[in-house]
Amino acid sequence: MTEDQDRAVEPPNDDAQDHYFTARPASAAERRTISVRLAGRDVEVEVASGVFSPGRLDLGTQVLLRTAPALDDVLATRAGGGPAHVLDLGCGWGPIALTMALEAPGATVWAVDVNERALDLVRRNAQRLGLANVRAVVPDEVPDDVRFAALWSNPPIRVGKDVLHAMLLHWLPRLAPGASAHLVVQRNLGSDSLQRWLAEALPPLLPGATVGRAASAKGFRVLEVVAPS
Repeated sequence: MTEDQDRAVEPPNDDAQDHYFTARPASAAERRTISVRLAGRDVEVEVASGVFSPGRLDLGTQVLLRTAPALDDVLATRAGGGPAHVLDLGCGWGPIALTMALEAPGATVWAVDVNERALDLVRRNAQRLGLANVRAVVPDEVPDDVRFAALWSNPPIRVGKDVLHAMLLHWLPRLAPGASAHLVVQRNLGSDSLQRWLAEALPPLLPGATVGRAASAKGFRVLEVVAPS
């Protein structure tokens, strides 16, 4: 059984552990370093308990990072000029945001989470890797006028459907014209129903947007949302 399948069958109200989507985890941080491969590089990063997947690079994020389009190519072909902004929604300790920053050093990478311990880890990991283009912030700290050339996310399914839907409907309409979002969701945690819901719920807020499946691997779907040009 994979780590992600383990999470799927965990009791939802287990008081013995923090939920990774709480703002201030109550457990001791238990910080340590692990070796991972990000953007084709072997790096060491700091992780801690009380955040998502504290022991390794989780399988879903691995699938997303292998199948999302190369970020430098995306930014090279984006419409319009000016500084590029990209978003890691629900960043945890930062594997997606750090990959984005390594692949696109000229872009501003917004790593967004409600978990203060996770945000601290992202900042420390960005500093460890010499990445000055990462902004690890809570949602309200992202300026309202920022539009994203790319959005990558392993969204926190366990927050519940209502919170998840509200989060996606807040951030996906902030895609820049022609930009795309890639979301990885485990199939047995509702990826197909989420795809159908997005196809119905998103167009009123982002007219002309399309929703599809970009990839499927190891029990995960990578959903793709493309904003109109």
